[in-house]
Amino acid sequence: MKQINLFREIIVDNFAGGGGASTGIELATGLSVDVAINHDPSAIAMHKANHPDTEHFCESIWDVDPEDVAQGRKVGLCWLSPDCKHFSKAKGGKPVDKTVRGLAWIAVNWAIKVRPRVIILENVEEFRTWGPLKGDRPDPDKRGLTFKSFVKSLEALGYEVDTKELRACDYGAPTTRKRLFLIARCDGKLIEWPEPTHGPSEELNVQMGLKKPYKAASEVIDWSLPPKSIYGRKKPLSKNTMLRIKRGIKKFIVEADNPYVVNNKAYFLQHYYTHQGKETRGSSLDEPLPTIPTANRFGLVSAFLTKYYGSDIGQSLNDPLHTITTKDRFGLVTVHGKDYEITDIGMRMLQPYELFKAQGFPERYIINRDYTGKKYPKSEQVARVGNSVPPPFAEALVRANLPEMCVKPYVYKEAISV
Repeated sequence: MKQINLFREIIVDNFAGGGGASTGIELATGLSVDVAINHDPSAIAMHKANHPDTEHFCESIWDVDPEDVAQGRKVGLCWLSPDCKHFSKAKGGKPVDKTVRGLAWIAVNWAIKVRPRVIILENVEEFRTWGPLKGDRPDPDKRGLTFKSFVKSLEALGYEVDTKELRACDYGAPTTRKRLFLIARCDGKLIEWPEPTHGPSEELNVQMGLKKPYKAASEVIDWSLPPKSIYGRKKPLSKNTMLRIKRGIKKFIVEADNPYVVNNKAYFLQHYYTHQGKETRGSSLDEPLPTIPTANRFGLVSAFLTKYYGSDIGQSLNDPLHTITTKDRFGLVTVHGKDYEITDIGMRMLQPYELFKAQGFPERYIINRDYTGKKYPKSEQVARVGNSVPPPFAEALVRANLPEMCVKPYVYKEAISV
């Protein structure tokens, strides 16, 4: 039976998922969170594999009594990441679920019953628009009313409350993921927002060495995985995909002043999802990865380059790839003053372990199996990362607001389990 230390404050991760927030908290404190709660057995199973010392509750958040969890112990930190899909702009005009939209009220329940010293809640920035529904959709005339009531409820319980939008890339994750954070504390101390540690390379603080440059998407790519030609596939790519790839090749490789080249292949990142009604087409590998969704929507596109010596020199006239398609589909690329021709185009989807690295997870994180050894399919791995909190967010916020619970920063060196 586990011994209970009544004199040590505990940390509780509600809506724990696969463990993003818990991992960040552990990076800050050097200890596993004491309690993790989630209704999804698969998420809890992944959490157990990475946080075996944590006490796990696999049930609805509303069925867990905070007093039973605390068992007389004081709660130093209560972290909450309630389901955000019924606030997110990515949901579009689909009907919303009133029950899911009300999950954040669990914070007030914890505040009433066990009075955590610090409460941190994470959600999409549209969480501020939380209001009553009109039928099965948000009432546009009452946007934000429920959110204001939520904040006032915490303030009425003696909490100071503040909110701020943060981007993960500002704290060392190679993703631009933006989230709204709400911090509430009742210990009389000021709410602290962590100063960004990273920035764009052109920023003066970066050039002076006061900040580190943003981590780029290229840092998470496994360059040992070969891309597959987009031609001659058993299942051909759609016309729209081929068109997007063609446009991306033109923008990021053929017309780029400095295309990203590795081992005679020029690369760019293709996105396959719709955001705010506008399709994102591609980005440079020199930038952080865009927000990672719950389904794999990132393809790495490459142009195979060979040195160009002039028309038809150095290639067979009987080879249709080198004689016909070069003129019709491909083009010349100049790299450091030397001309190359594109002889083929390849594309592969990013692997789950690349996406986890982009989200800011430490390299030793187990993503492909649960604590019993059961294997996860790639789709489940991607779903976990898409729903996760980038650990650098949690680490930075905990270090800023609970420094007395934290240890010196350290870095994991083991590889992500693939």
